[in-house]
Amino acid sequence: MATDAATDAAPAQALDALFRAERRALWGLAYRLTGTAEDADDVVQEAFARLVAGPPALPTAALGRWLARVATNLAIDALRRRRRRAYAGPWLPGPVEGEGADDPAGLPDPAPGAELRYGAAESATYAFLVALEALTPRQRAALLLRDVLGHSARETADVLGTSEGGARILHLRARRALAAYDAARCVPTPELRARHREALENLLARLLARDAAGVEALLAESVRTVTDAAGEFTALATPLEGRTRVARFYLAAAQHREAGGVRAEIRTVNGLPAALVTLARPVRRQAPRTLLRCELDGSGRIQLVQAILAPRKLAALRPA
Repeated sequence: MATDAATDAAPAQALDALFRAERRALWGLAYRLTGTAEDADDVVQEAFARLVAGPPALPTAALGRWLARVATNLAIDALRRRRRRAYAGPWLPGPVEGEGADDPAGLPDPAPGAELRYGAAESATYAFLVALEALTPRQRAALLLRDVLGHSARETADVLGTSEGGARILHLRARRALAAYDAARCVPTPELRARHREALENLLARLLARDAAGVEALLAESVRTVTDAAGEFTALATPLEGRTRVARFYLAAAQHREAGGVRAEIRTVNGLPAALVTLARPVRRQAPRTLLRCELDGSGRIQLVQAILAPRKLAALRPA
């Protein structure tokens, strides 16, 4: 009996070690493919469930690559399902906290000599994830595998179950679709983080002070705002554009939330500062938590404001 117990324990220990070794990398890939922490959690769980239910006849050293292939295709399926579902209002990625080595959306180091177009930090930024929405699911996977993980065309083809030529075509089309992003890339350097933090702190201060002129002074003339509440709270049905209109919208939102006892905190989200606004008390049709983030133009003015209010997307953020 003792021998049987030891025999049963050995595979379990090996699976546990494999889970601990591979989970973070699989989650980071699944997050970039699906755009939400919730879907990434589901993909990783299902990939390991399939390993346990039907382990492949492979050496232990090859199981990580097998899991990556399974997770990639599960994530492609999840992305397809998400895009087929009706969604109330604009869709934005689900935010995750962190940067650098402690970032939950981190990836393993690429193979030596791999040619990478985008670094791990850049590929987890909000700007990059939004840009990926222009790609088909398989184009998205091909671009991430080749330009972020450094896979060869042959390796990418093996993961996607296509020919090497097919993988090259997917990759080429993906790069073409990201041309607008490549013209104004978002690389989260310390300098960019400092600029974003300053812009957000100034915006919050002027909103709390009801300083309309001050808010407008921070915004670019063609500023645009997008809100994602998943139909659960008061939000914009379509993006809003223009300095005066955007300023009025956020000033009105600040006034409506005032009765709830507002608390604002700057956090690092997807590699850059963002403001988490929390209400101490419920206010009718107002989200209890809102994440505000921005993009800046060359002069330092805010050219894009994104507000995420959907509770399921904010679930990955720690409580205030």
